[in-house]
Amino acid sequence: MRRTLKEYIYYLKVNKNLSKNTIEAYERDISNYLDFIEANYNCIKPKDLRPNYLQNYLNKLVREELKKSSERRKLSAINSFNDYMLKKGLITIDQKSKVSNPKLEKRLPVVLTINEVNALIDASKGDKPIDFRNYAMIMVLYGSGLRISELTELNIGDIHLNNRIVNVFGKGSKERIVPLNNETINALKMYILDYRRLLYPKDKDAVFINKSGKRISRVGVFKIIKELSVKAGILKDISPHTLRHTFATHLLEGGADIMVVKELLGHEDVQTTELYTHISKKMIFNKYDEIINRR
Repeated sequence: MRRTLKEYIYYLKVNKNLSKNTIEAYERDISNYLDFIEANYNCIKPKDLRPNYLQNYLNKLVREELKKSSERRKLSAINSFNDYMLKKGLITIDQKSKVSNPKLEKRLPVVLTINEVNALIDASKGDKPIDFRNYAMIMVLYGSGLRISELTELNIGDIHLNNRIVNVFGKGSKERIVPLNNETINALKMYILDYRRLLYPKDKDAVFINKSGKRISRVGVFKIIKELSVKAGILKDISPHTLRHTFATHLLEGGADIMVVKELLGHEDVQTTELYTHISKKMIFNKYDEIINRR
């Protein structure tokens, strides 16, 4: 099973061209499943797999009270591995046909108000090179709706300051062009032209680097966003992805066409983008209730 997993991961890298983070998540989720069936059923070969093993593993995840979205992600990774083994003739039974998918919780993502965004931007400002980096990162996240992986993988050559655009390589290395507003361009100009070199970059290509001069990591960006949100007095539990949600929601509230927002976010399906129309409606009703209750 372990050898088959290595072959599958190689297949994802070469044939599917998935991002490094996605491949690592697949490998981690499938490995956890293999740990379970080896420990409980001494199952080490594909031919020894039984459908109830997957259902019992899913039951274990339920007992651990994971988020439904996490359960679905893990199950999706395992199902894709099973599909690979079916195609290779290593197994004959479609495991996923015997298992019911966990129902996804209908929970809207956290979105910041305009005032909260401004407070976060103000909290990022300062006189040190690291402050100019943080300010530029916040402006890019909110001003373009990039995923955190897209932000950390940005290279200097991807940003075209004079044309006010950035080339983004999203999921599956699919490229899209995203426009940048003047404030974001100015933030990037100050950081890239004046302050980035003061961080002594060891990675010459990376736009955003850490204190060691290396390309900043996802964990590093998460930590910065958490620290800035505390400094800004924001009580919501936010992450870099919150700014992506906020970017999309504010665009739709401002009258942007949903198909335009879909392209800017790099969504495959417009149904994914439609989530933000529900957020916009919820915020409108909340504002209405707030006004009415003041009377």
